[in-house]
Amino acid sequence: MKEHHYIEVKNLVKNYGTGNIKVNAIDDVSFYVDKGGFIGIMGASGSGKTTILNILSTIDTMSDGQVFYDKVDISKMNENELSDFRQENLGFVFQDYNLLDTLTIEENILLPMALKGEKKEEIENRIKNISETLHIEDILNKFPYEVSGGQKQRAACARALVNHPKLILADEPTGALDSKSSTMLLRTLQLMNKELGATILMVTHDVFSACYCERILFLSDGKICAELDRKNRNKRDYLNCILDIQSKIGGEDIYAE
Repeated sequence: MKEHHYIEVKNLVKNYGTGNIKVNAIDDVSFYVDKGGFIGIMGASGSGKTTILNILSTIDTMSDGQVFYDKVDISKMNENELSDFRQENLGFVFQDYNLLDTLTIEENILLPMALKGEKKEEIENRIKNISETLHIEDILNKFPYEVSGGQKQRAACARALVNHPKLILADEPTGALDSKSSTMLLRTLQLMNKELGATILMVTHDVFSACYCERILFLSDGKICAELDRKNRNKRDYLNCILDIQSKIGGEDIYAE
């Protein structure tokens, strides 16, 4: 019996507009993500990468096609079911952290667990484990405005992970960070993937960020036009392969945005 993929996207279509004036933001896209995978989606502005992320995160709806999470078809869910699904199964890492300034770092991290009604003891254990793994145990009592950008982003990673989600969605997570903090964040995502078993899908236009992914899907005009597996390539070779594909598909703005 064929083993199913953890996440499957089948013939995904997203149209905007009505009547004769329709724009295909996503045009018949299919791909899969296996459990414990670290997948990147790359493409120029307007290629459809954020639209795919928004559909996978249930923030936006699809015009056609199916999205399966561990055999569960989210395209058939109503608004309430989607809201519950999002809370139970998804973790998010955004460009601008989305931490609440009125809460401490610890309170920010435990928020998803509190919303789920987890027991106090379970919350404390999980916060302890995750904050030690991500090296933020010494800032738990501080407020977001008292810590650095890199520490905020690691706190956001901890919050994304705390509910043991099926998938972590990262949308241009290094966009607001300097190169040192970016590297730290990408290593944190790698750590979450390798040591904590998190399945990650990251949208990025940055080739250096993409180097941390084990597989990259390249989007152009709403279609997947290329795919790249890291395999046994070293970082430099992998980077060159990415740049090569970018130049072939016309990724002139890979450093823009």
